[in-house]
Amino acid sequence: MHPKALLDECTALVEAVFRFDHPADAVVARHFRENKSLGPRERATLSDTVYAALRERLKFEWLARSGSGSKWRRLAILGFSGDRDFLKSALSEPEKVWLDACAQVREDEWLAPHRHNLPQWLADALRAQVGEGFDELASSLLQPAPLDLRVNALKAKREAALAALRAAGLKAEPTVHSPWGIRLQGKPSLARLPAFVNGELEVQDEGSQLLALLLDARRGEMVVDFCAGAGGKTLAIGATMRNTGRLYAFDTSAHRLDALKPRLARSGLSNVHPVAIAHERDERIKRLAGKIDRVLVDAPCSGLGTLRRSPDLKWRQTPETVAAQAATQRAILDSAARLLKPGGRLVYATCSLLRDENEAVAEAFSAAHPGFEVEPVAPLLDALRVPDAPSLCGPADEGRFLRLWPHRHGTDGFFAAVWRKKA
Repeated sequence: MHPKALLDECTALVEAVFRFDHPADAVVARHFRENKSLGPRERATLSDTVYAALRERLKFEWLARSGSGSKWRRLAILGFSGDRDFLKSALSEPEKVWLDACAQVREDEWLAPHRHNLPQWLADALRAQVGEGFDELASSLLQPAPLDLRVNALKAKREAALAALRAAGLKAEPTVHSPWGIRLQGKPSLARLPAFVNGELEVQDEGSQLLALLLDARRGEMVVDFCAGAGGKTLAIGATMRNTGRLYAFDTSAHRLDALKPRLARSGLSNVHPVAIAHERDERIKRLAGKIDRVLVDAPCSGLGTLRRSPDLKWRQTPETVAAQAATQRAILDSAARLLKPGGRLVYATCSLLRDENEAVAEAFSAAHPGFEVEPVAPLLDALRVPDAPSLCGPADEGRFLRLWPHRHGTDGFFAAVWRKKA
């Protein structure tokens, strides 16, 4: 595609995404469906440009004030991911001068918001939690996330999977914390990779894998993944059960559960039973009350732990949406708890960085449910994960909760709390 045409395409897509009517990935995917003539390189440039503009929105908007032309074109120029000479061939002379001037701005000239590129309410909330580590956290959230895979333990061992990936010319390393994880360098296409096609490998962030590890579902048990979504954790749990027992995958979206079916077919699992429910008090849940050994509640949340992948979330979420999510999380957790038999394990998790969705929800549940006893996460993980891996629990809460941070652990941001139902 001609440079000017590609820049025009980037400009149009940036404008569409910045309406924030829909998630950025959905807007980008729709644009690609409607423009099937775009090649792989053009799609990569479009996607990378949009996500760069979302990540560094405050910095780019500040720089854009001194330029000319439409705001969306200026943001697309600043975020353009292709070759700089290629880009300059699409620019007018004033735009070239402006872009060169932007490149000369020194680091010490940026204000704090231009460096962290977070809405102020979110910056304040994160700084209150991590203190002096805030700048490092904010910097980590501006970086694209790596591509992590989970080895399906039913079909392969990690060492063999690593060897196969390396033989295919991919740069692959074992993850630090998850015993099933592999981290790839770059963004290779996996669709035709034999190990992916036959279900030996699944895409799943290392932090997400640790939630299945923490549930520690065993052979022959009755287990529920209460908010299964597209089923990444469901598949990991089924593998830990060695394809025995019964694993229910609940979700209020039949569409999301449909996305699980092809993955389920690849995995070789036959113990998974997807169930679309109307709400957290559905009759199908009541029938299982008191019969389940383990329940994972990976609750709907703000998703702010995934900002490396979904930077639009920081501009689409507000303190009001977070408060509404927390109320929903408490209701879901209360309902899920009814499923457990005495001695059963309940795991509550989010991919949020915010205390309101994490510790506050867990502490409210404990206060309202004296029949459930908190199980500290630290000893559970020490017994299950990779030997000698760095600690995943901060000293502040005495190892009660799992707390994963992108800048400390190299994963998405995750929280988890664990309870045992008393006899």
